[in-house]
Amino acid sequence: MSVEMTTSGGPDLPSEGERFGALLKAVRELVRCDAVALLRLEDGMLRAVAVDGLSDEALGRRFAVAAHPRFARLLESPAGVRFPPDCDLPDPYDGLVSGQPEILPVHDCMGAPLRLRGDTWGLLTLDALEPSAFDAVGPARMEALVRLVESGIEAAHAARDMARRTAQEQVLAEAWQSGRAAVRELVGTSAAMQQLRREIDTVGASDLTVLLLGETGVGKDLVAQRLHACSRRRSQPLVQVNCAALPETLADSELFGHRRGAFTGAIQDRTGKFELADGGTLFLDEVGELPLGVQAKLLRVLQGGELQRPGSDRTLRVDVRVIAATNRDLPAAIAQGRFRADLYHRLSVYPLVVPPLRARGRDVLALAGGFLEENQHRLGARNLRLSPAARTALLAHSWPGNVRELEHTISRAALRAYREHAPRARWVAIEPRHLLLEEAPLQPSPVDVPASAAASEAPATTLREATEAFQREWLAACVARHGGNLSRAAAQAGMDRSNFHRLLRKLGIAAQPPA
Repeated sequence: MSVEMTTSGGPDLPSEGERFGALLKAVRELVRCDAVALLRLEDGMLRAVAVDGLSDEALGRRFAVAAHPRFARLLESPAGVRFPPDCDLPDPYDGLVSGQPEILPVHDCMGAPLRLRGDTWGLLTLDALEPSAFDAVGPARMEALVRLVESGIEAAHAARDMARRTAQEQVLAEAWQSGRAAVRELVGTSAAMQQLRREIDTVGASDLTVLLLGETGVGKDLVAQRLHACSRRRSQPLVQVNCAALPETLADSELFGHRRGAFTGAIQDRTGKFELADGGTLFLDEVGELPLGVQAKLLRVLQGGELQRPGSDRTLRVDVRVIAATNRDLPAAIAQGRFRADLYHRLSVYPLVVPPLRARGRDVLALAGGFLEENQHRLGARNLRLSPAARTALLAHSWPGNVRELEHTISRAALRAYREHAPRARWVAIEPRHLLLEEAPLQPSPVDVPASAAASEAPATTLREATEAFQREWLAACVARHGGNLSRAAAQAGMDRSNFHRLLRKLGIAAQPPA
């Protein structure tokens, strides 16, 4: 199995990832091994750009060199290292070899640094489950492999640059050549994510206003970051505003600033987010939550690039590219009089739909791998690994909370699994019981259920009605028990506050307990 994470190289040319994948297949034809990987070194982190024989989970991991002594040894070596089978240094690939019915350790491991134009580009690693697999690979053969891969990488880079120069505007080609913008990765190789990357590359170099659409937790903020990094404004600030968190009385000041004395409490001048983003990009998250009065001022800025600070007669001109995001149905909000139609059309010059996690197939494993790597360092665990059964469970889940739900699920599972294992275990296996995906999200402990809950409810006609009746009873008691404090009640329920509040409204439960 060969999997790559990269952007397309054009409609008629193989992508950079496809070229890397072909390189790894050639390596496996020359050397008998169970897995081979190509790792790119970036700011002290190693990122898998292509793997052959490793689980999809490996694609989502970012390996900190300082936390992985084997990788550090390989990068420091002049021509590569083969580790003895009894080496006590933890192997980053233990349990990640694909196609295995259980988590298995790697017994033969070797690799070498890759250098392009005198600089260290990354690593080539080869792994096998048999201790003697690499006995026949001497220094000369290893050097030949390294030269083959380095030549292939250089050719892939050259083809990539040529494709981008002919297919995109000059500013985008220059942005690629500089390569200085540090952007979080959009992990995944599914068809939905490949399409999203193509859309981002299409609109990224322009100054068009983009409206990101998608469910809560799909990663619209990461898409905004990548759009900014692809633009000619990448050296200027990306300013983010969570419109849902702005109180109506302060939203005007937050976006456009104010002059001292403009209102009670305005004791000094304030620069608004539009001015801070001048020359760069302003990301308006949850734009559907803006008050109507602020929407009118936002429309003026989008139309002419002009704004006025509250309390000032002076008109300011700003050069800002706006990216907005929402999980709301804005046409429905327009019909209800809660959103301006003219603003909607200004924002949706280029609408971009971010796919939900359930539409991304095996991307869930790559994402889980990245979250496990983060938790591994946070907990001090040696190796956190998904068991085959856990991978199956993750793929079967519908993920209504999308990537954010997956991140929280993996964090909780990592903690549960780590506590079960000895601190010095070679690896920590995440099993389905640690994920708790089949449990009801609001399952209370017996002491939290009112004694009359079961008896007071009349038998419901369907399972759904019975479930809602139980949730209504338990949630009402939970809110009352915390004196109407929704944050504490949501924490006990294991939900974030906005989703908790939404569920209360759906079930017709008052936010405040009865007097």
